[in-house]
Amino acid sequence: RADYPALPIHVHTHDTAGTGVASMLAAARAGADVVDCAIDPMSGTTSQPSMGAIIGTCQNTDLDTGIKIDDIVPLLDYWESIRVSYAAFEANQKSGSADVYLHEMPGGQYTNLLFQSKQLGLSGQWPEVKKAYAQANHLLGDIVKVTPSSKVVGDLAQFMVANKLTSDDVHRDASKLNFPSSVVEYFEGLLGVPPGGFPPLQSAVLKDKKVIEGRPGASMTPIDFEAKRAELATAIGVEDASVIKDTDLMSYIMYPKVYTDYVKEIQKFGPVTKLPTREFVEPMEKGEHVEFEIEPGKLLSIKLNAISELNLKNGTREVFFELNGVPRGVTVVDKAASETTILRPKAQAEDLGQVGAPMGGMVVDIKVKPGETVQEGTTLLVLSAMKMETAISAPLTGKVGQMSVALNDDVAQGDLLLRMEPV
Repeated sequence: RADYPALPIHVHTHDTAGTGVASMLAAARAGADVVDCAIDPMSGTTSQPSMGAIIGTCQNTDLDTGIKIDDIVPLLDYWESIRVSYAAFEANQKSGSADVYLHEMPGGQYTNLLFQSKQLGLSGQWPEVKKAYAQANHLLGDIVKVTPSSKVVGDLAQFMVANKLTSDDVHRDASKLNFPSSVVEYFEGLLGVPPGGFPPLQSAVLKDKKVIEGRPGASMTPIDFEAKRAELATAIGVEDASVIKDTDLMSYIMYPKVYTDYVKEIQKFGPVTKLPTREFVEPMEKGEHVEFEIEPGKLLSIKLNAISELNLKNGTREVFFELNGVPRGVTVVDKAASETTILRPKAQAEDLGQVGAPMGGMVVDIKVKPGETVQEGTTLLVLSAMKMETAISAPLTGKVGQMSVALNDDVAQGDLLLRMEPV
């Protein structure tokens, strides 16, 4: 404050280590104008420190906020009930974790990465993921970790744990590894240049790829918004592209698959905003009864009575329920039960021509065809898992042989993707 008397100072932190309230009070004492906090039922651990605790601690002092605890009690009650509705999304983190001082993982990423690791089959290795996060951070140059740079660190950490790599292994084998796309793009300069520049690992990761000079946005190809609007209209079956709102267009441009999937779900099920939150988020229990208003004066009453055994021929179940007291039944596909597990052969690490999956995921793009001759480093296909994409590159110059996977196939770590023959 003494150095910058006229500059507004706004301090933000998470409470991962359990020291958030003390940190915010210290920041206020040091001259901060604003400190961030969260309403009590939503505070603590990887969220922000408790608003009520800060208000109560500052009462009758020179830092008194002017807010009384009584004033926020209705808000506490409201948000406590709201949190129950979204219980399905809880990370189940029971306490603070002081090892944040070692791995420096942002609070907003901590629970996301924990969930992502579980989906990638690394749930039993969370301590290893946290240690690898610290190592990945230093491999990337000890960078400022905030979206999207924190995702780069997290992707590299999970990649290291999944492939049992140490920092030394990454340094030694960087030119041979298929790094997550976010890591490659970071070293290309798509996020800008970190303070102090890129670490020496950059050249080995990029191989022959070019580095962006200057601000990334300055060299981007201008986008044709109307062409994209027409493209979106075709993708979601809208005849008149002019009815597509600019906000929807922006969503499509930034997240094309996410947005088109969202629209298709709405087209299939209709607007679901009238459903009670918990029943939208989690399946109803047998015997459960809910009521909700779909429009003024029109109340729907639904009771789930029973669910049939699985039809092994087509993977469906019949759901029996009452709609406004009238018995109804509908046949639905049980996606979990209808999934089949495919056991794929594993790539033999000693055979350079066998290209394996460095991590589990879905095949979202195939760039080559059997019989095609490609150069070493050419992208063969792309895997995606929990927002993390990995481009699989050719380990040698040669001819593409047998493909072991197809588009949209799910693969596990180490599964054989394709074979190559050197030429």
